[in-house]
Amino acid sequence: MAGSDRMEIRKTDPGLSALRPLIEGNQSHGAAATSSESDHTFGVEDLRQPGVQFYAAFEAGIAQGCGAFKALSDGTAEVKSVFVCENARGRGLAHRLMEHLAREAAGAGFSALVLETGSELCPQYDAARALYERLGYAYCPPIEGYTEDPMSVFMRLPLISEG
Repeated sequence: MAGSDRMEIRKTDPGLSALRPLIEGNQSHGAAATSSESDHTFGVEDLRQPGVQFYAAFEAGIAQGCGAFKALSDGTAEVKSVFVCENARGRGLAHRLMEHLAREAAGAGFSALVLETGSELCPQYDAARALYERLGYAYCPPIEGYTEDPMSVFMRLPLISEG
């Protein structure tokens, strides 16, 4: 990724004003891509809940992307709010953020990362699904807090041997 040596991903407060464009961009994307009933995008207050760890990627001090995970009762963590600003896309930042979330979640003892994303009925999520597949996520039944929805798919990445 161009500039990757200058990119820093760190845990931070999602309420920082410098992060507002990322969080609002993610919310706008979710609202435009699917119905309100199927939009599970987190806002700032959701990202500040206990059990949520939020990270942002900074380059030259400017926030370029973000991602979080939320602890679930089954020992897994749900990926939330992965978003990269338009001018930073195409450089592998989403991939780096996802790998960072996996390392952090594994280090915190979670057995797997799980996620909900838009189905093939939401073409705005085609690139996200392709990224998750490349990272080794497999499709799975609905995760904690969700039900079947034609607008959603669910994916899982084991972080420890599940045997």
